[in-house]
Amino acid sequence: MGNRSARLLVLQVFAFSLLLTLFGRLFFLQVVTGDRYQQAALNNTTREITVPAARGLILDSQGRPLASNRTTVVVSVDRRAVKSQKDDGAAVLSRLSKVLGVRTSALKASLTLCGTKGAAKAPVCWNGSPYQPIPVAKDVDATVALSIMERRELFPGVTAALSTVRDYPSPAGATTAHVLGYLGPVTDKELSANAALRRTDLVGRTGLEAAYDQYLRGIPGVRTVAVDNTGAVTGTVSTTAAVPGDYVVTNIDAKVQAVAEKALATQIAAARSGKTFKCGGGACRADSGSIVVMDVTNGAVVAMASYPDYNPTVWVGGVTQREYRALTSKSSGFPLLTRAWSGQYIPASTFKVISTTAAARAGESLNGPYDCSKQYKVGNLTKTNFESEAFGPISVKRAIEVSCNTVFYGLGYDAWVRDGGLTAKAGGADEWFVRTARDFGLGSLTGIDLPGEAKGRVVSRQDVLDRWKANRKDYCRRARDGYPELTDRARARLLQAYAKENCSDGWQYKGGMAADFAIGQGETAVTPLQMARIYAAIANGGTLYQPQVAKAVISPDGTVLKRFTPVAQGRIPTSASTLSYLRAALRGVVTNGTAKGLFATYPVAVSAKTGSGQVFGKGLTSWFDAYAPSSKPKYVVVMTVSQGGTGAGTSGPAVKKVFDALFGVKGSKADLRASVLPRGQLPVTLPRISSNGTIRGPVR
Repeated sequence: MGNRSARLLVLQVFAFSLLLTLFGRLFFLQVVTGDRYQQAALNNTTREITVPAARGLILDSQGRPLASNRTTVVVSVDRRAVKSQKDDGAAVLSRLSKVLGVRTSALKASLTLCGTKGAAKAPVCWNGSPYQPIPVAKDVDATVALSIMERRELFPGVTAALSTVRDYPSPAGATTAHVLGYLGPVTDKELSANAALRRTDLVGRTGLEAAYDQYLRGIPGVRTVAVDNTGAVTGTVSTTAAVPGDYVVTNIDAKVQAVAEKALATQIAAARSGKTFKCGGGACRADSGSIVVMDVTNGAVVAMASYPDYNPTVWVGGVTQREYRALTSKSSGFPLLTRAWSGQYIPASTFKVISTTAAARAGESLNGPYDCSKQYKVGNLTKTNFESEAFGPISVKRAIEVSCNTVFYGLGYDAWVRDGGLTAKAGGADEWFVRTARDFGLGSLTGIDLPGEAKGRVVSRQDVLDRWKANRKDYCRRARDGYPELTDRARARLLQAYAKENCSDGWQYKGGMAADFAIGQGETAVTPLQMARIYAAIANGGTLYQPQVAKAVISPDGTVLKRFTPVAQGRIPTSASTLSYLRAALRGVVTNGTAKGLFATYPVAVSAKTGSGQVFGKGLTSWFDAYAPSSKPKYVVVMTVSQGGTGAGTSGPAVKKVFDALFGVKGSKADLRASVLPRGQLPVTLPRISSNGTIRGPVR
């Protein structure tokens, strides 16, 4: 009996323990963590739908939309739904390709996830979330969209719906493609770095779209809907309205931009037809070029174009593999590359304003006389004037006007000798020409508010020594083995000769390098934007301004959120007398020098410098850097064409067309009332936005 009572007691204690544990667990679930589980239950019955925010507009200085939005029919594909088909979606994609009139392979490429095996190259592949529908076609005809939606059983996972997409209306015919940039889906890396981003967002990839994405993007809205156990929507739980993006007002003027783009394309076509200069006896290749227009008084970028150009709408709704190949192929001239602030070229004779300053800083007399002979010997090298012209004993001013190379060869070589020649220490303080080039801002970023800017290149003694140390083994290997992989044997022999020289004494900064440096040849590389900034500084009295594209950020209701004021970054290293000397010389280029044929009788006083850069194995690089009016400068225009021939022949006429537009020049008269700018001036005030969203021009 005692044993039975003991067993019952044990069972009672065990049962009580179970009940205690159960009640404790219920208390924990319902009281302690009840809110969390209630929210989890709610999440099982609700879904969040992201409502995209309208992207802010990009306006020119007059209020014309350079980038806006429009409504279109977009066809999208849910990868998961399509791949869940028995044939992995092959039949669905085949039917869809026929309806849309695109290749099945192109359709599949746009559905591949970037970074996965076999994926198409970005941006053709999908770089967004694999769980959201992927847009595969834009501007779809309404009847096509209806046929898809009415036959859902044939197109599972395919939707056709109205969507707001980016639009680039090209006011006055200006595409402004490289400055505006384009959009792309957000990446995982961007999502993890920015909590404000959502999977469905499009973000700026280049140009202004990237630089001011935080303002333009806006804040997406969220609609939370209730769903039943089948996934059907039963009602709306809550709604958070989307906040539209802000507007970016630029210093760009669409009419000036259109003139610049057309002038650039026209002169490149002329060079290719052999009408501007005979490159090697025939037409010039003129493979690319750019043009920059700036206000010299504050650094405002009025227009900026690169060639080849492209239509920015190609990115809207997703670019196809064929379109992307065209944007990045050699045969089409790599139109996606931005030449104005990313392209790097030898500056040729436009660099002589820097060399003149360097010579003055080194103690040289600018009045000379210096012998402008046909040839100049540096050791066993013979360097010549372009087209072998000689002008006898002249001043540096006259050497700038007629672009005499031999005078500047001598200035550069003499400074090299004074610096110590071959025995000078690397990085010495007396490298006047290198130091002056860097003081003018070369070899550094201008700080323009656009991504992808190049620094250019200024090579000093120290740079030559560092490069030799890093590459000596390769130099000596090439000196021994040559270049057997090259089919051009003459070029292979030349490169092997260079390798032998570099192997033995490539650490030396030689006199020939210094002579070439003084005329803007050799290894020096600049961007067109850098040269525009330099000539603007010469024009305005010496101030180097940061080039600025954006003028202000305003809200959709017109409230000014941010203004971008001019930023002075320093001064060019010239005395007042040297600056005055340079300005007189640049005016002389037009009145009695290499640009006389273009502007001698022009009704507006123009100051300019021509350049024709010589690059091994390529045609001449055409340069024309100018500002006007000479006495009270307002605008600088710089144009360059790779393999385009002479500066005056190819680039000069395009620069003249831009000045025509800016100053209202027709024939022999200039009338600011005929300028594409109101009275020839950029507006000081901002565009106005009315309560109904209408954009009006600035108050004058």
